Amino acid sequence: MSYLVVLIPITILMGAIGLAAFFWSLRSGQYEDLNGAAERVLMDEDSE
Repeated sequence: MSYLVVLIPITILMGAIGLAAFFWSLRSGQYEDLNGAAERVLMDEDSE
């Protein structure tokens, strides 16, 4: 039972770090252009 005293705070800390990383990615604009990368894959760079 004493291992729960260690594991629960570690789990909460890891969840908070993941949530902070998600909000940072939202704020920095990572999800602004969802179709751009998919369209760039299909474009031919050699054609002009």
